[in-house]
Amino acid sequence: MSAIIRSSALVTVPALVAAALLLAGCKEQAAAPDPIRPVKAMVVSTAASERHLSYSGAVEARISAGLGFRVGGKIVARLVNVGDRVEAGTTVARLDPADLRLALQGAEAAVEGAKARVQVARDALERNRSLFEKGHVAKAALDKASLETDQAVAALDSAVSARDQALNQIGYADLKADGPGIVTEVRGEAGQVVAAGAAVVTIARDGEKEARIAVPEQDIRHFRKGDMVEVRYWAEPDLVQTGRVREVAGSADAISRTFAVRIALPEDERLRLGQTATVTASVPSGPPAVVVPLAALSQRPDGAVVWVVDRTSETVSARRVTIGPTAPAGVRIVEGLGAGDMVVTAGAQFMTEGRKIRLAGSEIATAHAAP
Repeated sequence: MSAIIRSSALVTVPALVAAALLLAGCKEQAAAPDPIRPVKAMVVSTAASERHLSYSGAVEARISAGLGFRVGGKIVARLVNVGDRVEAGTTVARLDPADLRLALQGAEAAVEGAKARVQVARDALERNRSLFEKGHVAKAALDKASLETDQAVAALDSAVSARDQALNQIGYADLKADGPGIVTEVRGEAGQVVAAGAAVVTIARDGEKEARIAVPEQDIRHFRKGDMVEVRYWAEPDLVQTGRVREVAGSADAISRTFAVRIALPEDERLRLGQTATVTASVPSGPPAVVVPLAALSQRPDGAVVWVVDRTSETVSARRVTIGPTAPAGVRIVEGLGAGDMVVTAGAQFMTEGRKIRLAGSEIATAHAAP
């Protein structure tokens, strides 16, 4: 019996020693420090939030005018079509000059008659002056002859002016372009009778081009003369220009209830009249805010937190933040972060209060407010 007890004691002692050593190893392993974990981080900066307003329009010539005859008459020829290029002095249409020639003949006849009356009045004045000097007529007769001479001269001047005007109107029978450009519209045809000033063709002048857009009344306050906007083109996807707002309509269109806005465009040979243009303007959408990626946020029972990096000790600490609206680059932080703070953007799920981290220089970025 005693032998059995001694044998059990010998077996139990080594087992106890092994168990003690195992417990000591577990304590040493639990006391080992956490490994330093590499993380990605970004430096926070604040900027004004923006939104983009985009409107489609068309490329137009800055100067586009309808040309009309300066006299009325019947069109006998139209010499251009839509799309034709014209130069200064090119004849685009012609009126029947028959009536204008008759008017000129009448004006020339009136001039000849006025010249004859002037000659008769001057002869009468000379006779009355001679008779007055000899005492045969009164002073009143001489004055009357002088007045009639002056009236005849004035009538001649008027007739000459009418003759010159009729001569000019002969030239007005040919409608000519006053500058280089492209015909964009035709409103008159041969055989049509038009009044003076009625537009027959419309010519878009060469030179500066502009984009014209229609802006609804709720957004027109964001467009001011001189503002810079971005202009893109559907037919030229690689062409991106910076345009300048040249003109903002003072009143809305009676039908569409939109305001016309004209944007001056830089010169580029790829631009063509009528091209579709998309104008984009950046406007403020609210107070300054910080945007951080979704991966930088951690959720706790008491709210959202981000892990802020202490660059001196290279440790992290949790900070409560107030989340605002979403943005294309992440989430807006309304409160809790300030300019210059560095937050963890990758690896936040492994962070604990005061944990040591390692920052790689290439992993540090800067956060801005997204539009």
